[in-house]
Amino acid sequence: MRLIRICKSLVSLSLENPLSHLHKTPTLSCLISVLYFSSSKPKKSTSTVTVLDYLINQHQFSPEAALKASSTFTYLRNPENADSVLSFFKESGFSQTQIEQVVKRIPKVLSAKLAVAIKPKIKIFQDLGFAPDDIAEIVYGDPWILTRSVEPSILVLKSILDSNDDIVRVLKSLGWFLNHDLGKTMMPNIEFLKRCEISSSQIVKYLFNFPRFFLHKPESIQAFVKTVVGMGFDRKSKMFLSAIRTVSSMSEENWELKLELFRSLGFSEKDILDVFRRVPHVFAISERKIKEVTGLLFSARNVDISYIVDHPELLIFSVERRLKPRLRVLEILEKKNVLNRKPCLTTVCKISEQKFLNKFVLPYSKELAEVNEAGGGSYTIGCVLR
Repeated sequence: MRLIRICKSLVSLSLENPLSHLHKTPTLSCLISVLYFSSSKPKKSTSTVTVLDYLINQHQFSPEAALKASSTFTYLRNPENADSVLSFFKESGFSQTQIEQVVKRIPKVLSAKLAVAIKPKIKIFQDLGFAPDDIAEIVYGDPWILTRSVEPSILVLKSILDSNDDIVRVLKSLGWFLNHDLGKTMMPNIEFLKRCEISSSQIVKYLFNFPRFFLHKPESIQAFVKTVVGMGFDRKSKMFLSAIRTVSSMSEENWELKLELFRSLGFSEKDILDVFRRVPHVFAISERKIKEVTGLLFSARNVDISYIVDHPELLIFSVERRLKPRLRVLEILEKKNVLNRKPCLTTVCKISEQKFLNKFVLPYSKELAEVNEAGGGSYTIGCVLR
């Protein structure tokens, strides 16, 4: 602003005194030049390079990875620092693909202070006995680990899981887990569940399959347990933890909607409670699917509600990929009168694909093929083998 005021004064002086050039007063063009050069950005350092060129030409990054990284910041002011960072990753056992993933996700890692920001994080894993390949896999799965304080949460996981392999298994796909203070959420929850007579092995299994469940506030987990116990659940039941998790995953509104659905299908209050006690996960299934399965079983096999109450696991199976093909095969074989005795419906639906083929398809391939050739086998061999 001061420079502009000076220039305005000089221009005014020039206009008031047209002969001022004789006294070497600056011309207007001169003043414009002064303004231009004084307001121009300083030239980049000779060591500055574009991130795109640097990654492709000096570190053989794929164009896609380099372009993604350069979308965050265009110029790299200290290539030597970036060289040190990338070299450290290579020396620590990271593959080229893993390094590219880290840089794509966190381009600023190229300008991070190696000794302060990166080495200490890697050293935490090294000191805890993780192999170089495992460390690389964990960071590759979630590079943001490099930006967090991770040691407390890793120590919590280490106290719960049997081995570093199990921790790697969790963190490779769930690196975001370390965003949370596991000492204030997961650890109290697990200790409480153990006091509820739930085994450590079942807790670990659920930790792999339903990790978010353990991040609820401890008071919430306690409320879920109280709800389930109020339904008459035996704490020693293998379904106890499944019931707690199912309740935790549903809002009160969704719970009421599910109850109304079962009532509309003809289930009594006792029937509904029995279904939940036997297979709690049924309540997490969509309303559409429950309607489809019950409708299919009621019409195709003359199944009544009491049978579904006794075997609620039938509601979990896929209608198109399991129930319809298998029931169609069974229908054909019964009409052909080739079965020695009528098989149990739950057995037919529950056994593995290979066992079903060996028992009900391959021995009767001729009979099933005849139906296919006649155009009546839309759910026979071809569908079962999908």
